[in-house]
Amino acid sequence: MHFSIPDTQELKDESGSTYVAYNIHVNGAFHCAVRYKQLHSLHDQLKKVFGSAALPPFPPKKLLPLTPTQTEERRGFLEKYIQLASQDARVSSDEAFTGFLLSAQQETMGAPPKEVDFDVFLMNWQKVTVSVLSTDPTDVIMDAVAREIGLPQDLICYFALFLVKRVDADIIIQKRLENFEAPYLSQTSAGPGHCIVIRKSYWDSGWDDALMDDRVALNLAYVQTLSDVERGWVVVPKDTQRQLATLQAKGSKKEYLQLARTLKYYGYLQFAPCFCDYPQPDTRVLISAGGRELNFRLALAQDQYKEISFRVTRIRCWRITTAVIDHANGECSGNSQSSDGKHQRLELSFEYLMSKNKLQWITVVSSQAILLSVCLQGMVGELLLKKQGANRPQGNNTRQRPGSGRRGSWSFLKRDGSSYQISVSRSASTDGIVHETREDGKSRTRETTRKHSDPKRNSGIMSPKATMENDAFEGIGDDDL
Repeated sequence: MHFSIPDTQELKDESGSTYVAYNIHVNGAFHCAVRYKQLHSLHDQLKKVFGSAALPPFPPKKLLPLTPTQTEERRGFLEKYIQLASQDARVSSDEAFTGFLLSAQQETMGAPPKEVDFDVFLMNWQKVTVSVLSTDPTDVIMDAVAREIGLPQDLICYFALFLVKRVDADIIIQKRLENFEAPYLSQTSAGPGHCIVIRKSYWDSGWDDALMDDRVALNLAYVQTLSDVERGWVVVPKDTQRQLATLQAKGSKKEYLQLARTLKYYGYLQFAPCFCDYPQPDTRVLISAGGRELNFRLALAQDQYKEISFRVTRIRCWRITTAVIDHANGECSGNSQSSDGKHQRLELSFEYLMSKNKLQWITVVSSQAILLSVCLQGMVGELLLKKQGANRPQGNNTRQRPGSGRRGSWSFLKRDGSSYQISVSRSASTDGIVHETREDGKSRTRETTRKHSDPKRNSGIMSPKATMENDAFEGIGDDDL
């Protein structure tokens, strides 16, 4: 997961008083806006569970109102805090942490729980409609979809829900949904043209074997493969195209998948064309992530192309760098629009072991840089999981991992200072997720008055505070060297 707090906004309550809210983004998408005191309350509750030593330092309270410079400094400290805290699996899976993010999303959207008929799509755009609450988290929605289509409980961990944007006949995968967000609210926040789809959640095609003997799981994998082939994400030679067409016409799904698994880029995720600095600056590249590699198809001079594989086991570390730039600076494929209408330049840089004694940084400029980083995290996590002897994906459903979080009630502090006891339900979606135990305060957020960001962050200069380091690859050997 990738957390950031790229900017702040000034909110006004019904009494006319203004306060600063910090915009939390998860995996590159806006998630919620929270006050300093709300994050401080979360920190206090996490300390009771894990102790101060297990948590990063939290920025101290101030007696006097903050200046713009102090607000920017606090934003940076809060961003660093949530990034470091979320890297501890115990913290990121704890109900105090996940429940806080889920409740904060609900408060930000101003969306009380309501019953909705929610559509989730297979990759052939077959619609699965489930009756849920608008505030139900991802794992509850996933369970509802599984019941509706007849997917066995023990195979749910092989699949996940993704937010995608449909562009004509193509799709752009925005992110994989986490359990601390409500898919209905995330889709609503993303805006028109977005929908939720179900796809495989793992990178090792060998794990397909577990799906072959179940009719529903086999069909999910089959329609995803058909979609990837039709979009050109999988390279299919002409003679194989005929074989696949014959198998498709016969309805031989298992045989189709077995043949498709032998093809290049099977099970890979393809990104939109972007730019990198290898082998030279501003090289146009098409990136596919899958298996144990990042595959670069480089566009060289005079319509020449070169393919390079960057193996996951040779990437020592990587980082995300962001900067906010003005329209006057121009746009490129690495720009994505921020919450205040400006454009963010996103870069993924990774340090690669080119030879036995040579490490080299390679930078990709892409609006999907954060998704690329999340894919790297997923591939690394899967490699480590297999080293521990696992024979199946870990999945996104905490109910598959007993002890991954604590059960019970805890307190959520609202923006207006009132609080209530809430619990994260793990039962059917009709039971609800948030249960208030006392009346809310009268003061509520009324409107957003303006956005804030540090002037330095608007100049096009990369801010070191926006950089995320990830050393998850340390300890993975380079046996092939």
